[in-house]
Amino acid sequence: MAMWCRALGAGASTAAAFAAAASVRTAPTPAKCDDKDPPHPPRYPFWFKSIFHSHDIPSVRRGYEVYRQVCATCHSMKQLHFRHLVNQVYPEKRMKQFAAGYDVVDGPNDQGEMFTRPGILTDAFPSPYPNEEAARYANGGALPPDLSVYTSAKHEGSDYVFAVLSGYRDPPAGIACRDGLYYNTYYPGGLIAMPPPLGSDNLVDYEDGTPSTKSQMCKDVVHFLTWAQDPSHDERKLVGLKGAAAFGLAASMYGFWYRTYWITFKTRRFDFVKPVI
Repeated sequence: MAMWCRALGAGASTAAAFAAAASVRTAPTPAKCDDKDPPHPPRYPFWFKSIFHSHDIPSVRRGYEVYRQVCATCHSMKQLHFRHLVNQVYPEKRMKQFAAGYDVVDGPNDQGEMFTRPGILTDAFPSPYPNEEAARYANGGALPPDLSVYTSAKHEGSDYVFAVLSGYRDPPAGIACRDGLYYNTYYPGGLIAMPPPLGSDNLVDYEDGTPSTKSQMCKDVVHFLTWAQDPSHDERKLVGLKGAAAFGLAASMYGFWYRTYWITFKTRRFDFVKPVI
């Protein structure tokens, strides 16, 4: 009787274990996402990415228009001067007109006082705010970054900037955005203090008549920011290609000379025979 009770208890415990395992197996598993936060921006086929391609200067020119009319209201480019664009993006006469449109504080004069004058080519791009505190106060505590080398400061910066500019969405369910924040898919954390700068079409009137759609403006300003962080990109790439071509030619000539000069030594045959007495 005792043995039968022990067997019945063991069977019951085994059945309970199988039932628990089955319940665990059939229980719904929670949703899981192993993607990065934020998601990696798509790899866009920008023209300048190829080793054989240069910057699209018409797009760079349009991108400067986007920066000057939209981005410059909040973001500075302290490391870029008007003279950097001369004969690369615009003719000298046109750049002088752009520079003269800004009032620059200079001095002191002979009386020891600061004065205001029109901008010249050697001036840096003017900052929208006099200091960091004023910039934070005007933007709700957020500091707009300087865009001089922004695309090189970020990982795959060209793709990142384009993705952020075009990545504004309505926040998904469960994410609350407080006032002054906006949901952006590709921004770290998902919430950004910058309102959509290129939220609609036709914000900029291009001089060449190109339709200023949202995607077109994003592409053009990315081209300009990428050019601004390295204005010598095209020249440097051209010198590198010339050097690689010269090295390949020199290596081919050296290989031909090596084969023709040493072939007589490498194909010699030495026969050792007994001398005839």
